[in-house]
Amino acid sequence: MQVHNKIDNLKTDISNYKSANKKIGFVPTMGALHEGHLSLIKVAKENAEIVVVSVFVNPTQFNDPNDYKKYPRNFSKDTEILKNAGAHIVFMPFEEEIYPGKDTRQFDFGALERVMEGKHRPGHFNGVAQVVSRLFDIVEPDVAVFGEKDFQQLTIIRKMVKDYNYPTKILGAPIVRETDGLAMSSRNQRLTSEQRKNAAFINQILAASKNKTHQLSVEQVENWVTESLNKIDHLKVEYFQIVDQETLQPINNWQENCDKIGCIAVYCGEIRLIDNIKYSL
Repeated sequence: MQVHNKIDNLKTDISNYKSANKKIGFVPTMGALHEGHLSLIKVAKENAEIVVVSVFVNPTQFNDPNDYKKYPRNFSKDTEILKNAGAHIVFMPFEEEIYPGKDTRQFDFGALERVMEGKHRPGHFNGVAQVVSRLFDIVEPDVAVFGEKDFQQLTIIRKMVKDYNYPTKILGAPIVRETDGLAMSSRNQRLTSEQRKNAAFINQILAASKNKTHQLSVEQVENWVTESLNKIDHLKVEYFQIVDQETLQPINNWQENCDKIGCIAVYCGEIRLIDNIKYSL
């Protein structure tokens, strides 16, 4: 496994593989790796011969400077995990390598970014697009893998690839969960033992909501999920919205002809957790 901090060295390595007609798979991460990340690497390995993994905590996608500062970092442990996972190349750049100057680019994803995460985290998706486009320009992957836990992000990256004609196939990987159902996240490391225990109710309530769709309207299910979670110590729902999987726009009734997904953000203490659940009616 090769580990690079510099773009030039990384590009030389990738170029050699491309000259040998090797397909390049890419998994961008912010480190603090867990089984969820390893599932993305597994998908990349199934769809490409060479897997590149980046580890970079991107400052431009944090609208809260304290959240950026407190984001867990353990680069030596991450390197060991990636070696054991069979990654071929690891890219761990310093900030000035990715952003030699201030990135002033503005992306417009229309209605996709004006709901849910985009509404509650102004500028977040612009920062995501800045870093992902920059990494795509550097790595030039044939395939890139993103987790479905960040469903809105996955949808927006697919649009970015289409809008900017990137020759990269975007694959989504299913959510990986702990044994009690909590979606795996690097932020889980920051939960106290009691918060961690109560955080499991997020997925449990979402799963239970699937049984409510025949008796309750969309709005009533949204309210039931929100009220049920807000009753639990340490939990405070920021939003829960049931939307069209393709357009990310809110649906008004279960009869609408679209694939439906409920997306949620919940504060557990001061730690913000996201999750989602797909509804099949």
